[in-house]
Amino acid sequence: MVHRSIGQERFGFAGRMRPRSSLDELAKLIHWQPVEALLNPLYSAAKGEPAWRPLAMFKALLLSIWYDLSDVKLADALDDRASFRRFCGFSGTEATPERTAFVRFRKLLVADGLDGSLFEAVTAQLKAKPVTVKTGTLADATIITSASEQDDDGRWVKHKGKRA
Repeated sequence: MVHRSIGQERFGFAGRMRPRSSLDELAKLIHWQPVEALLNPLYSAAKGEPAWRPLAMFKALLLSIWYDLSDVKLADALDDRASFRRFCGFSGTEATPERTAFVRFRKLLVADGLDGSLFEAVTAQLKAKPVTVKTGTLADATIITSASEQDDDGRWVKHKGKRA
């Protein structure tokens, strides 16, 4: 008998190769070592619980800018989207940061004067290549009932002068 978790293959968590996303291609275009070298000294304390990897947190903040996500939506997307996890370097089974971790990390970047310079370094790399990163938003797939001809409450709805 073969044991498998239903649905995990579809999302790339069962070890199967997934088609590459635009984020996978974008991650390859950026030279991350200089960015990581600037970030690594941020967490130098030997006490306390292990911190999130600084480069993973920075990549998550890039995603929040590119996709216009609040910290709450970023945490949800990291928990849910395989492409976001891969971009940041989180495995499919690894926990991801919660919203307050992004607030703390952003404050740390500002306190060390790295907030602007790191984002500019990545932007400059992308501008040097024939790449444009367009910002956008993830749509919340909220299901709502639709007005129809049989719906007495929706009989007033029109689109471009036509009845619903």
